[in-house]
Amino acid sequence: MPHDLSALTEALLSAARKAGADAADALAVEGTQIEIGVRAGALEEAERSEGIDLGLRVLIGRRQAVVSSSDARGPTLERMAERAVAMAREAPEDPHAGLADPGQLARERDAARLELADPGDEPDPAALEEAARRAEDAARAVEGVTQVQSAGAGFGRRRVHLAATNGFEGGYARTDRAISCVAISGSGTGMERDWDHDSRIFAADLRSPEEIGRLAGERAAARQGARRPKTGTYPVLFDERVSASLIGHLVQAVSGSAIARGASFLRDAKGTRILPEGLSLVEDPHRVRVQASRLFDAEGLPTARRAIVEDGVLTGWILDLATARKLGEESTANAARATSGTPSPSVTNLELTQGARAPDELMRDMGTGLLVTSFIGATINPNTGDYSRGASGMWIENGVPAYPVSEITVAGNLTEMLARLVPSNDARPWLTRVVPSLLIDGLTLAGD
Repeated sequence: MPHDLSALTEALLSAARKAGADAADALAVEGTQIEIGVRAGALEEAERSEGIDLGLRVLIGRRQAVVSSSDARGPTLERMAERAVAMAREAPEDPHAGLADPGQLARERDAARLELADPGDEPDPAALEEAARRAEDAARAVEGVTQVQSAGAGFGRRRVHLAATNGFEGGYARTDRAISCVAISGSGTGMERDWDHDSRIFAADLRSPEEIGRLAGERAAARQGARRPKTGTYPVLFDERVSASLIGHLVQAVSGSAIARGASFLRDAKGTRILPEGLSLVEDPHRVRVQASRLFDAEGLPTARRAIVEDGVLTGWILDLATARKLGEESTANAARATSGTPSPSVTNLELTQGARAPDELMRDMGTGLLVTSFIGATINPNTGDYSRGASGMWIENGVPAYPVSEITVAGNLTEMLARLVPSNDARPWLTRVVPSLLIDGLTLAGD
């Protein structure tokens, strides 16, 4: 039987007050996860997990501590509070720790309009297994595919509830359905691997297993005969499947945590142009049927749409309460936390301005260069922005794909790379990070 998360968080707060806490917040997360995997036509994996996680943060003055547990029984809650208070008394003072003021708290707390949970029944494991089999069959049917490494389908449902002694209380439920497939072409040392995956809140929005398996197979087959191009400086087109990683580096660099430490290549860039004119990076936490959407953050503050970069210019940092206080600014309602940790800055849904041209048009403009479709490893210097990643993809000659390439390194500097982005128009609108393929001229490729 599901727990009453509101009652549990209130019990934790009550126990914290009784134990001597000046202030506290409590987070409860309860969920179910089902994972089904098939291989070579046989069931390989069938896992179901159910559980609850509780987190309690207590404050005594400016000292804080966090404890967590997966035991929701009353005596455990009392011991959690006593332990947290004892730890907080021994913790060093943090002048920036503290809950939100009551006047800062979100008023809208009913997440129904965001459609974060599919009201349908939990899928039968047999239906998930059938979906995984269909994906595997579609991949195996592609010419050139020699085996399917894995095909799987999954379902998750979880409920989250947050309460604090400043008067905040709110929660929401989320669901997700997923199908994935990893296909292999060739044999021995000539084996190449590629994949496809889809994850949605509503089962009705999920792409078909056949499409996912077919795309995984076609991508794997297209990688056969990969070689290394000549070392040099070339234009590089980051495929839509990997382009969001570039925006991820930008986001990390403007996180309040990095800025407060001075460990960011963009630490002095606020109010300056970091992307080409006309490009904006917008965070919108209120997109419907998108997995990262939320009405309030992990400190109870109201979320809102905002441009992190507007017309190429960096408008500000990504902040929770603590980093905002450190920097003398206001929180941007970007706090996130797990039950076992304190809040820290994190983004929700991001969207980069799309361009007018399709990827094949950008390839024609490239002439000769690289289309990156996957990365392996990374060396990123957060202070300087120096960038180096192992990559594979397709070599472009005369504006069209010529042959697959692998075992190469792409290198540059993120400050310069971000300033030269040319976006395509192929971003998938249902993702949490809606980022199209991105062309950057003049990157160094290490090959033969």
